[in-house]
Amino acid sequence: MVGAGVAIRIVAAIRPVLQQWVERGHGVLTFHLVQVLSGHGCFGRYLCKIAGREPTEECHECGSAVDTAQHTLAECPAWAESRETLVAAVGQDLSLPAVVKAMAGSDGSWKAVELFCEQVMSQKELAERMREDDFNSHAIRRRRVGRRRVAHDRRLPP
Repeated sequence: MVGAGVAIRIVAAIRPVLQQWVERGHGVLTFHLVQVLSGHGCFGRYLCKIAGREPTEECHECGSAVDTAQHTLAECPAWAESRETLVAAVGQDLSLPAVVKAMAGSDGSWKAVELFCEQVMSQKELAERMREDDFNSHAIRRRRVGRRRVAHDRRLPP
């Protein structure tokens, strides 16, 4: 089960530094930061396996066969420039346990991870919205127009 694997991965990363994580006096969990930590966001694997919004798990940025939060954080060449600042703050090891440990240990590391997540995830979300709105894209990618979507759109200002 994909969801259980994600939960186990997060618990395994936080458990060694749980006390430090809970008692830290810095950093807040933002929407984009949680997406990267949990793997639930605009990642090919999540959009294909869980959300059912992509036909494959492929990375739209680099063409890798599987796009995950870890791929985005540590490997995808599309985010190399943003990753340089991250590596300068937290070190070369961008595994989830190492990143969580660095975040718990210092405000500077937390801010670097948060900045990376905000920059990258906002760009990935924009690209996802463009694919949703593209009438030539695969049918499962297109924005759904169900009751909730219609109700939401009615609440938007003109």
